[in-house]
Amino acid sequence: MLAAGSAMCASIPLLSGAGAAGGPVARYDIRAGTTSGMGMGAMGGGGMMGMMFGGGGGNNWQYELLLRLGSSDAPAKGSPRAEHFMPPGAKLGKSVLLTGGGKGEAVDEMPEKPKGRLLLFWGCGAATPKGQPVVIDFAKLAAGQMPPGLWSTTILRDYGPTAENSRTFARWPSEDGKFVKADSSLRGAHRVVSNYAPEIAFTAVNDFMAPLKVTSRQQAGGATVLSWAGIPGATGYLASIMGGKMGPNDQMGDMVMWTSSASRQFGGGLADWLSPAQVAKLVADKTVMPPSATSCVVPVQVTQAAPDFRSGMLTAFGPEENFAYPARPADPQWTARIRHRSTTSWMDGMGMSMSDMEDAENGAPSRNEQPCKRKGGFGGMLGGVLGGSGC
Repeated sequence: MLAAGSAMCASIPLLSGAGAAGGPVARYDIRAGTTSGMGMGAMGGGGMMGMMFGGGGGNNWQYELLLRLGSSDAPAKGSPRAEHFMPPGAKLGKSVLLTGGGKGEAVDEMPEKPKGRLLLFWGCGAATPKGQPVVIDFAKLAAGQMPPGLWSTTILRDYGPTAENSRTFARWPSEDGKFVKADSSLRGAHRVVSNYAPEIAFTAVNDFMAPLKVTSRQQAGGATVLSWAGIPGATGYLASIMGGKMGPNDQMGDMVMWTSSASRQFGGGLADWLSPAQVAKLVADKTVMPPSATSCVVPVQVTQAAPDFRSGMLTAFGPEENFAYPARPADPQWTARIRHRSTTSWMDGMGMSMSDMEDAENGAPSRNEQPCKRKGGFGGMLGGVLGGSGC
């Protein structure tokens, strides 16, 4: 009765209260990621970060697993309860407990009114074409105002089930003290049981993606070549850099953003877990690099504009699996999907090179380690945008 039928189903809005006619009672969303590079040495411990990211045990890569269940029904009896029974290879015990509460993903926003300017660059190449950078003067914006047109609006974010679009909602990581491990596997039979949604059962075929590793090499003319080995299952790649230049008295000067997109596309849906169908369209219009790509040249103007600090990220978008019961074209009682990606990050500047960062991740002191002085200046602002301390 509960056998899962595989279906390439699109994201279906789920409204609070009774489900829309023809829509599923429940949606289940799994996001399986592989993260590597900057900061991995500190993410495998306890707390929520440790639950989300598998303890690497010295590895410079880790897995992340995000589970979310949304239903248009209220609990049948008592408080909401939901449990995901994993395959043995997940190494999470018999099951993990999904807990209620929590909001949707954060919307891109400026943490406070910054000073200085924002310089936008895009595209792979030794030099930027005419018309770059686009300059946004923060002094002309109201406090907390997002610069108009900064984030991409052509790629909509798909938040999946959230507390806002579900009558009953639960997520994991929760407070059960469990976390994915460096040798966890998603392949096999999964079952989700709750008192507010139909039982969900499916078999996952794809596993966590391989980790990425980026190397950078500065050319004679000043441009920087980013190189990486392609990984299995990748549907496309996107690179980005954020950085800046300090002004007088350790105050923030110019802030710089660059993306490998051939057109001016930043943030928004590009920061999401994109489906293969979405990525294929973005590859066609050169917003995302194809799965065959293994390098991208960062224009010399980006390094010149951000000499003090540059933080980079490379994303490999991955496969997706979709399930529904009953299988399409019938109206399903539930849908479930698994999306994959692999990301890596690195840092240059502030007295540290990429090799220094690698030393730090392996527990060795930086050869150029310097005390942090930038909590109130550009580092603080950039740390807020990146979700760090700015130091």
